[in-house]
Amino acid sequence: MKIIDVIVSPGVTGFYFDDQKAIRCGAEVDGFALLGEPRTPGFTTVRQRGESVSTIIILDDGQVCYGDCAAVQYSGAGGRDPLFLAEDFIPLIEKEVIPRLKGHYLSDFRSIAEEFDAMHRKNGERFHTAIRYGVTQALLDAVAKSKKVTMAEVISSEYGTELATEPVPVFVQTGDDRYINADKAIIKRAQVLPHGLINNVEKKLGRRGELLLEYVAWLNKRVRELGTEGYSPVLHIDVYGTIGTAFEEDPEKIVAYMGRLAEAAAPLKLRIEEPTDAGSKEGEIAALVKLMETKKRMGVDVEIVADEWCNTWDDIKEFVDAGAGDMVQIKTPDLGGINNTITAVLYARENGVGAYLGGTCNETDRSAQVCVHIALATRPDQMLAKPGMGVDEGYMIVENEMSRTLAILKRNHRAFL
Repeated sequence: MKIIDVIVSPGVTGFYFDDQKAIRCGAEVDGFALLGEPRTPGFTTVRQRGESVSTIIILDDGQVCYGDCAAVQYSGAGGRDPLFLAEDFIPLIEKEVIPRLKGHYLSDFRSIAEEFDAMHRKNGERFHTAIRYGVTQALLDAVAKSKKVTMAEVISSEYGTELATEPVPVFVQTGDDRYINADKAIIKRAQVLPHGLINNVEKKLGRRGELLLEYVAWLNKRVRELGTEGYSPVLHIDVYGTIGTAFEEDPEKIVAYMGRLAEAAAPLKLRIEEPTDAGSKEGEIAALVKLMETKKRMGVDVEIVADEWCNTWDDIKEFVDAGAGDMVQIKTPDLGGINNTITAVLYARENGVGAYLGGTCNETDRSAQVCVHIALATRPDQMLAKPGMGVDEGYMIVENEMSRTLAILKRNHRAFL
């Protein structure tokens, strides 16, 4: 099958771009807006609308295939690529990407994805991670359509994986509306919740962690009140390094506090994402390794999830090899080509580290759908419900795509029945 044309269109994402540095420095909340001076290059306001670019491939038999270029909510932070705005990047895609795709024959996904992901611009720089992310989604769709199979089957065949026969656990994030949206997640029987967006010490964690302790206890009670018999979700909370800030980056104090959180969560399993932010990749790896050693010595039953500074495939490999966390978040847009996401999930699993197929609330329906196929082919421990922070929409998109695809796989592979 041959690519005869490629077109692009501007789009919006399921959430917003937020200036993380400005938020950490105390940006004022005004309704849904965030006020104050931007502190990250490229931002004109602390919160601005999320943007995407659809890459649309036309095959020589007339089939249309597409993927969405999108970047994370906290673009420009933690070593990530800068803000991705459609107006800035569509001309670049038209000038430097489309000519390299048109006329290309598609034999398999893996080789063409790796080829494109490794390409450099005319100025010698690599393409923005968002571009590599969206273009490789479209290429996977194109190969799947040319072979008349699902995207999950393409991945499974080319990477030698066993397809999932049951849904992958879905992780629902509540955003700032962490009470009402947690109720929604519990009523929907989400397997992992609530994320919680604990990104400010005084307002969300509490000076000595008292606010988060109260919240975890409330979640536990709410699961018992609203859940049905046998419903036992994992509590997974992203604290954006605030625990480290509150406890002077002291490993024993941090772990002791996480132990109190685990007691409040019991008997539910507890995961804490990014308990500390050391400000660099090397520092973060060292800090998380120390926390892993400390919690083992102190007998604290909490899973630590690596997040910030664990962005690219190379970063993930370093975190996994060092044992810097019980689980790594694989933030799909940050890895560029989805070939890297696939490899990262498989590498974590092969090395006994939990694989969280994450991403961002600032993605699109299309990127979420493609990620479902990656999940079904690589079987991570959990995948993020995305895009958005409203619970219902992202959960619906991911759950329905998973259910549809599993039904197709069961039809195509009778051994599943």
